[in-house]
Amino acid sequence: MLARSSWWSSQAWPDPTDPPFLNGVVRVRTALDPHGLMVALERIEAAFGRERTRPNAPRTLDLDLIAYGRETFDREGLILPHPRAAERLFVMGPLAEIVPAWVHPVSGIDAETLARGATVGRDARPAG
Repeated sequence: MLARSSWWSSQAWPDPTDPPFLNGVVRVRTALDPHGLMVALERIEAAFGRERTRPNAPRTLDLDLIAYGRETFDREGLILPHPRAAERLFVMGPLAEIVPAWVHPVSGIDAETLARGATVGRDARPAG
């Protein structure tokens, strides 16, 4: 692990009546390709009891791959960078905390600017 953010809390999205979210971002170096990394993340989710019952259902753990270097692609069900991450404060806030100058591979906008302009999860704040 190269860096990790603090924990951020926010209301659940899209249904704020679900249990609140606790979010964080890590920056890692890996020998896995993007698909191999997603398989590894899904195995970790399963080990923590994640069951995929319906989209956006409450879950014990949700690990997303936000970006993989500067790669952009849509192959075999994996889209990089994550197609909705840039609009979510609960993603961009923690990312900006550890890599403020990170630049979105498609928009060319840095993480700090994306966090300030996020439209989803505007209540997200560092939990500590």
